[in-house]
Amino acid sequence: MALNRLFSAVRSNRKASAGFILLVFVCVLAAVPGLIAHDPPRAEIYGRSLGPSSAHLFGTTVYGQDIFSQFVWGARETLIIAVVSGVLSTTLSVIMGVSAAYLGGMADNTLNLITDTLLVFPSFPLLLIIAAYLPNSGVVVLIAILVVTGYAYGARQLRAQALSLRARDYLEAARVRGERRAYIIAVEIIPNMTPLIVAAFLGTAVYNVLFSAGLQFIGFGNPNSVSWGTMLYWAQNNEALAIGEYLWALMPGLGIAILGAAFALLNYAFDEIGNPALRPVRRIRVKRAR
Repeated sequence: MALNRLFSAVRSNRKASAGFILLVFVCVLAAVPGLIAHDPPRAEIYGRSLGPSSAHLFGTTVYGQDIFSQFVWGARETLIIAVVSGVLSTTLSVIMGVSAAYLGGMADNTLNLITDTLLVFPSFPLLLIIAAYLPNSGVVVLIAILVVTGYAYGARQLRAQALSLRARDYLEAARVRGERRAYIIAVEIIPNMTPLIVAAFLGTAVYNVLFSAGLQFIGFGNPNSVSWGTMLYWAQNNEALAIGEYLWALMPGLGIAILGAAFALLNYAFDEIGNPALRPVRRIRVKRAR
């Protein structure tokens, strides 16, 4: 029933519909890349620097690799990084923010100190410092870094919302019944914060798409993996734009823009769905009497 209401709300919102279509497009590329691109993405078996053709839709790299195949296969790792890091960041935000608000006292002060410390440092420079000490790391390390550095803002939002719910009557009733704190947080508080939690995930996913691609672009991560960020890394290292290999650099950038726009549009749409004050005012046409 709740899913039906959610899908009807998405269908009735143009931003949500557009974001959903873009996200489905990327998910299809990530789910079945072998059915869409038949050429191996890392195989150096074709002519070098070939232009677009029926055999190679986006041409080939200076190493003789098919760019279209790399673009299709690169969607999988990029989407995995965005979704997994977004889910884990949001989960950590819920744990830190809601627990701090409900428990109060020393627990609130300690959890807030950790969150505020991370909020003080700008995210991307902090990521660059960490990347400098962990060169050529894999996807797991990249996701871990994004989770630790990206949960703090969502935790502050969720804490503020949880503070407004803490004194509600149904929570007092649960405490009178003798329910445990963990039960009250998991069953009574968190379900009433679902729209804000979804918005926190979508917002985190947007930034993680950009941050992960930026880190891979500057060489952090495994350069031999296939993702849109590593495509940009190799295109920049070989001066793709200077030698006329425009699609080698433009296509991964377009993919990142599509995925980021999908999460951003869904985020804006959920804000409008959850808050009627943010919905655009639609003009009502009045038929003139003849």
